Amino acid sequence: MKAFTGDLKTKFKGLDDIYVWHALCGAWGGVRPGSTHLSSKIIPCKVSPGLDGTMTDLAVVKIVEGGIGLVHPDQADSFYDSLHSYLSEVGITGVKVDVIHTLEYVSEEYGGRVELAKAYYKGLTHSLQKNFNGTGLIASMQQCNDFFFLGTKQISIGRVGDDFWFQDPNGDPMGVYWLQGVHMIHCAYNSMWMGQMIQPDWDMFQSDHICAKFHAGSRAICGGPVYVSDSVSGHDFDLIKKLVYPDGTIPKCQHFALPTRDCLFKNPLFDDTTVLKIWNFNKYGGVLGAFNCQGAGWDPKEQRIKGHSECYKPISCSLHVSEIEWDQKTEAAHLGEAEEYVVYLTEANELRLMTPKSDAIHVVIQPSSFELLSFVPVRKLGRSINFAPIGLTNMFNCGGTLQELEYKTTAVESSAMIKVKGGGHFLAYSSESPKKCCLNGAEVAFEWSADGKLNLSVPWIEQAAGISDLLFAF
Repeated sequence: MKAFTGDLKTKFKGLDDIYVWHALCGAWGGVRPGSTHLSSKIIPCKVSPGLDGTMTDLAVVKIVEGGIGLVHPDQADSFYDSLHSYLSEVGITGVKVDVIHTLEYVSEEYGGRVELAKAYYKGLTHSLQKNFNGTGLIASMQQCNDFFFLGTKQISIGRVGDDFWFQDPNGDPMGVYWLQGVHMIHCAYNSMWMGQMIQPDWDMFQSDHICAKFHAGSRAICGGPVYVSDSVSGHDFDLIKKLVYPDGTIPKCQHFALPTRDCLFKNPLFDDTTVLKIWNFNKYGGVLGAFNCQGAGWDPKEQRIKGHSECYKPISCSLHVSEIEWDQKTEAAHLGEAEEYVVYLTEANELRLMTPKSDAIHVVIQPSSFELLSFVPVRKLGRSINFAPIGLTNMFNCGGTLQELEYKTTAVESSAMIKVKGGGHFLAYSSESPKKCCLNGAEVAFEWSADGKLNLSVPWIEQAAGISDLLFAF
């Protein structure tokens, strides 16, 4: 494996990390007794009535059938260090730990799930600190209370949804579409609870999937990481470039995405009416996303996600700046006090103005489609000029590309100075045409139209980590 990881890092110069995927108990069936120096024992799995009433999962079924070879909790430190020290030596920089919830199946002989979890999370933490710089872990299927209360000492991020299903395992051909909306609903609503303790992770998707853009729109504003599970050569780089900078970083939101209040007690999956709306913050504005997830939902009798084809249709919704919960983050509170905002609709490529008293913006969202609205406070420069930067519109989260923003007004001139990360099409709102525009210290041409659109082409400059300095003088 050391030769393999070395080849990967030699061939792919930008590759920073290589992770290995394993279960909390080792393999999904644990550790075979007698196969290592560790003391392990096959423990029959007991599934709680609550879990037994949820969706059938093949991994759980197989674990229950065979039991788990559980390493004695007294050896949890040795167990994880034995596994991870080898991986670290051969060039692995982290691990994805799956089926974290399985400890509750096998805890009866070891003082209950709390005591067992204490021992295992302690061992995992020590190993992470020793072998993977303390943070080299992706937590998967950890939606259990013992993780949130015990496992988060060293782990700050975790999955908030089910797996990405590229098709319906039960054979419904429409599942390739409606399962994607189910995934987003899980992530958005679970974040309300889990986000109080961890950074929500909306999980991977495949960039060449038929609904890849639908997923990409949600990942752009979810506030978590962006990663894909593409097969080799199965990449849509044009789509990925709308999410990720050339250096692998992303224009990440400042918070974790949450549903708007009018969605909380509705059913955005199969009530034939409701569009999922989620909000988040950027450094200099806010963002609302509207996603048409209608078309499927949980059937408690059949214990599976079931299609509702009659709901898979265009749905209208309204969006307003007041739906962004500005006061949920101290640094964003002042953004909610603006008298006027410029609004950019990503998919429609439209620029509008809105005040807190304006009517809501009405949009119609097609099935498995979305619209993103970026809101930026309008700043008055001098006596008559209104200005607001939107960011790079070739990125889904255009507002996240704004790194720094400063306004200056003197007796003779007003100016807006902006640091923007990325390359592509920069857009701002300006009620009047600037006298000049400078890009990285040199005066450059720009386009301004009477509707207030101010356009400029920005290059990606590798030596500056992709950050460009813009100056608009009035």
